[in-house]
Amino acid sequence: MIKELHLKNWKSFTEGQLYIDPITILIGANASGKSNILDALLFLQKIADGKQISAAIDGDADNKGIRGGHEWAITHGFTEADLTVVIQSDIDEDIDYRYNIIIGLMGEGKIEVKSESLTRIAASTKGGKKTEKKMFTTSGNDLNLPGISAYFYTSTQGRGKRIDLRRTYSVLSQSRSLPLLKEVQQSIDETAQQLSRIFVLDPIPSHMRGFAKFSDRLQPDASNLAGVLASLNNGSKQQTENILTEYLKKLPEIEIINVWAEPVGLLKSDAMLYCKENWFNREVLTVDARGMSDGTLRFLAIMTAMLTLPPKSLLVIEEIDSGFHPSRAKLLVQFLKEVGKSSNIDVLCTTHNPAFLDALGNEMIVFISAVYRHKETGASRIKLLEDLAQLPKLMARGTMGKLTASGILEEVLSN
Repeated sequence: MIKELHLKNWKSFTEGQLYIDPITILIGANASGKSNILDALLFLQKIADGKQISAAIDGDADNKGIRGGHEWAITHGFTEADLTVVIQSDIDEDIDYRYNIIIGLMGEGKIEVKSESLTRIAASTKGGKKTEKKMFTTSGNDLNLPGISAYFYTSTQGRGKRIDLRRTYSVLSQSRSLPLLKEVQQSIDETAQQLSRIFVLDPIPSHMRGFAKFSDRLQPDASNLAGVLASLNNGSKQQTENILTEYLKKLPEIEIINVWAEPVGLLKSDAMLYCKENWFNREVLTVDARGMSDGTLRFLAIMTAMLTLPPKSLLVIEEIDSGFHPSRAKLLVQFLKEVGKSSNIDVLCTTHNPAFLDALGNEMIVFISAVYRHKETGASRIKLLEDLAQLPKLMARGTMGKLTASGILEEVLSN
């Protein structure tokens, strides 16, 4: 699973490092740079899936790219951006992979690969120094050429096996079908698979109220939520809907009896989301997605993502509590902890909500990172709260929610 993300000259960050845990919370004021971290992860997911570099940034017919496009992908005043991720092997927990890609403007407003590498890091069995082995690296001497020369590890002396690839796509995605050493191929496959399991969720309730085609993968806007639930096999469908119902029943403002999705129409190729509600012991009402609140639909989208994504995925959610009443904060945190653990899903989210931060409790402070702007340079910075020297004194003044709402934490960080 992904353990670390390093950013250099990426959007508003001249330098930044984020540690990723089972639950990672990003806090910070508007325009602090939180969204730019999410954009970096989205970019890495797209290029690992085989998207063209320029399409991953500027978008194409199939995707909308990242915010700002190529004009804002690289920090102003610089010509290249540098992203690095550290990933733990799914097969051997003593092995990590460090993947680095440097992209730059290569003319005509197009961003292409300038450099790329993948390093296998193995822990010593005797607890000594870790050993590093380059699985592939690229030449920095051919920047004026349309292709890029990649050198792959061969277990013999020398630079490695040279293969010329396209600069418009990541070397990582192009390497998956090449005849390479088994160790190299496994390293490439594991890294690409893990990056492909990044899922950036931005639920839009207005998109979730209509009929949805059957689907085995949730869309980023959760517009096909009903189709995903309805397409599950009988055992998984019942189990998933039972879990959704279990948590929705805990919502304070209404008594929900159950929630489900089922096929509709003559051809039964579309689905609709339904729930049964008991209003103050009166008659039971069946409500479809058109009558559900925005908050309920967003809650369902987050829960469905965590219950249906492949194990070892990283679920990324911006403003996770948007549209939720503060009274739901504890329930949302409870769900993230319990289902994240049982489904083996990591969650990275941003929040401005004091109630959500207070619901996390002091034991979760170690998983909170603050994003802020440097007072003099204006560049975005990332700070683990547990590394903040003033934290004990700050906590004596109030809860984390109160500290963020009052602006005290932001003031301390910027100074």
